[in-house]
Amino acid sequence: MSDAITYREHLRATLVLGLPLVGSHVAQFAVQLTDAVMLGWYGVEALAAEVLAGTLFFVLFIMGSGFAWAVMPMVAEAEAADAQARVRRVTRMGLWLSALFGVAVLPLFIWSGPLFALLGQEPRIAALAEGYLLIAGPGILPALLVMVLKSYLAALERTQVVLWVTVGAVAVNIVINYALIFGNWGLPELGVRGAAVASATVNTVSFLMLAGYAAWATPEHALFIRLWRPDWEAFGQVFRLGWPIGITNLAEMGLFAASSFMMGWLGALPLAAHGIALQVTSVMFMVHLGLSNVATVRAGRAMGRGDGEGLKRGAAVVLALSGAVVALTVAAFVLLPGWLMGLFLSPDDPQRGAVVAIGVGLLAAAALFQVADAAQVIALGLLRGVQDTRVPMVIAALSYWAVGIPISYVLGFVLGWGGVGVWLGLAAGLALAGVFMLLRFRGWLSRMAGGVPSA
Repeated sequence: MSDAITYREHLRATLVLGLPLVGSHVAQFAVQLTDAVMLGWYGVEALAAEVLAGTLFFVLFIMGSGFAWAVMPMVAEAEAADAQARVRRVTRMGLWLSALFGVAVLPLFIWSGPLFALLGQEPRIAALAEGYLLIAGPGILPALLVMVLKSYLAALERTQVVLWVTVGAVAVNIVINYALIFGNWGLPELGVRGAAVASATVNTVSFLMLAGYAAWATPEHALFIRLWRPDWEAFGQVFRLGWPIGITNLAEMGLFAASSFMMGWLGALPLAAHGIALQVTSVMFMVHLGLSNVATVRAGRAMGRGDGEGLKRGAAVVLALSGAVVALTVAAFVLLPGWLMGLFLSPDDPQRGAVVAIGVGLLAAAALFQVADAAQVIALGLLRGVQDTRVPMVIAALSYWAVGIPISYVLGFVLGWGGVGVWLGLAAGLALAGVFMLLRFRGWLSRMAGGVPSA
């Protein structure tokens, strides 16, 4: 949020920063999306296995990304204050914390088979998912480091490179998938394991490219010189801001992970339909997530200047843009559900009709929670920008786990509504979180207006 007075100027500044970020998030998700599409064409069992494996990977990845997302407002505030040493210190310790988290969760990937069995998944699907994670799991290390560098560069408003590196990653992922999932060009047909090789490769290449760019384009920060030296003060600062973000992320992604496991109880076809519908809804969520990052960066800069009016107007612009995206999304889910579902399945698959029929109902339920989902993620971005992370963590945990999951179970299984009931429970949890997080940010605006910018 800037010193600009008019909403038009806020809109222009938001779009300049936001469009590359939105594009990079959509491209980032496109890596997973292409896995789902290509595995869906390979076979329903392979797709169901990737849904399970990808869910576990993404839950841990998004939890570990809390430290990367803590770097974003801290760097934005430090850059606005021209505190270059602080920019370097918090980014380095963000890299440290992310790497430590990645190492800590590796055993969950190595022994994921027993975990899936404990969660009641079909043995065949669980075995395929375990094979995927044995290959793709170590890729969480470069993936988390990529998130730190993206946050660092976004806070410096260097978003174009983030976009193009991510677009390049999509292209590499498609090529490797085509070669190894189906066994083209004389290479072995690996199925779901081929997708795992592609994902691990893409994460590693993306990290190397962003690290090279950061070292070349921002030599004043010297990020990788004496990186091995600890900075315990900055380590503690990033940790204190980042762990509540990680738990908040875990609460939200855990809600969707729990829904995937519940759908697995209904069978492979409902799970496959759920996976496709989740991919479709997640594409639009990536747009809101990009806008949320914009909100974080600009709110952080406004806080550094004590600019309460800029905070208010910038927030209004981001919320309005997110609302426009919601309107388009709801229209697509209501008018084109069968077409959207069909994109992920081979026309010759004998189970195609059954999967699409289940998915149409899920997308109808998804249309109901678009407003709530957008509201909560934008509010989270704004709150992170003002470095308020602990209360949002509590709101998220209660909304998603004390409300969303129980309602999903009751509607889906006790009342017998099946997958649609599970998805309506998701909507309830997201709606509650959205309302309370927006109220929390409204309190921040009141304090800023009164000249008291504190939690």
